[in-house]
Amino acid sequence: MSCSEPSTSTAGDPLDSLDDAVAAAAFRRLVRHLRHRHDAQNIDLMGLAGFCRNCLADWINDAGAGLDKEGARAVIHGMTSAEWKARFHVEATPEQLERMAESMKKNAPGH
Repeated sequence: MSCSEPSTSTAGDPLDSLDDAVAAAAFRRLVRHLRHRHDAQNIDLMGLAGFCRNCLADWINDAGAGLDKEGARAVIHGMTSAEWKARFHVEATPEQLERMAESMKKNAPGH
């Protein structure tokens, strides 16, 4: 499973019982935290958790935001992705790329 494929929900998952306003507030807090912690590079997020800011942008579109790819990324980054890259992006090391590849394998269904 890639970070762009939907995660499966299990029956009775308490996450599904959260009020939408509460879930939305938590999501906004997460995004604002990631905006503040620009030192947490997307490659590091991918290597650790199998998703990154760009995945979140895809997910808001999957949920019905109706934005183009760049518009969705601007919502998550708090600026255009080109500006974010110019200000904060650091080239990935071979070790980071390897860790990301290993992490992405864990996104497979049933893992």
